[in-house]
Amino acid sequence: MISDNAMMLGMEVSVEKIESELRLLWEADEARTNASLVNLAVYSEEPGALAENSEIIRKITRENACRALLIGLDRNITDVSVRAWITAHCHLAHGQKSVCCEQVAFQLTGYSRGRFRNTIFAHLQSDLPLIFWWQGKLSSMFSESLYRRVDRLVVDSSSWEDPSEQFGLIANAINQVNLVVQDLAWTRTYHFRLAIAFLYDDLTASKSLDSVSQIKLMIHPKHVSSGLQLLAWFVEMANWERSQDLISDDKEFGSYRFLTKKGNLVDAEITLSEVSAAIGKIEIIADGVTICVSREAGSKYLHQQLDSGKHIIDVHGPADSDSDADLVADQLSRGGKNSLFKKVFPRFTDLLKK
Repeated sequence: MISDNAMMLGMEVSVEKIESELRLLWEADEARTNASLVNLAVYSEEPGALAENSEIIRKITRENACRALLIGLDRNITDVSVRAWITAHCHLAHGQKSVCCEQVAFQLTGYSRGRFRNTIFAHLQSDLPLIFWWQGKLSSMFSESLYRRVDRLVVDSSSWEDPSEQFGLIANAINQVNLVVQDLAWTRTYHFRLAIAFLYDDLTASKSLDSVSQIKLMIHPKHVSSGLQLLAWFVEMANWERSQDLISDDKEFGSYRFLTKKGNLVDAEITLSEVSAAIGKIEIIADGVTICVSREAGSKYLHQQLDSGKHIIDVHGPADSDSDADLVADQLSRGGKNSLFKKVFPRFTDLLKK
């Protein structure tokens, strides 16, 4: 149901008059320019999500021009209905509203896949790509007839109680339509990956890769997917294999064993901490060389360290945002086909099986 926050969604209009009302909206203020580079659809089945997502869109459109479609579905109400609102998110330049992005919000009740799809596709700017941000657990509304028309699917696996089941649905979609997937859990590892790569550009570090014996990860309990994806990325880049050797059960949250190209065993341990950032620390230990990238909860910076006794690197770099709006905006600005995630995906899903 819609609360008093409906005012944040703009002007309520009948569905059949959405496009004509949008034209009137722009004609009413000639100082504004309507800008769109993509269609961005945001879908949620959580109560109150429309108003929250309208605020998120306001932040995203500061740097990313789009037509935004917000879709809220209340499946607890069996009666089929739809309400719609239109508004524009405008940002100032030289003291005036200059560039604006239009937003259409829908509140649906009752179960109907056809109505759900038609509501979305009938109001896209047809010549622009569709980025579909699915919030929360994938439900039965996630079907081939939907994702076949999506150019990029954005999800956040940190919100899933059963990631293995959900990623099974994702894998099926990728196999059927070669879907481009962006997991915000993966986006949260971006600057950690850059920091590790930066340290391994050092000759001392690169020579130590073959002698790595241990990897230690500390992550927040809500961000297990990010930790496992970071580990899967490192293993993929190092070209190691998962070892079938048994690992002691007395380890903490997660323990994994890998086999290097030279036949050495590497133990990876993941610990959970309620006071950690999404990813609090990764420590890579080799013969005489330790590499560590860490972040304090709430900090905007990563601490990057390489220590071989005689040779030390100790620097700071940017950290990934904690805000979903910023993470999505970052991804919109980078674009691309996300081929690295697709490459790492099988490694990651293998770690999920534990």
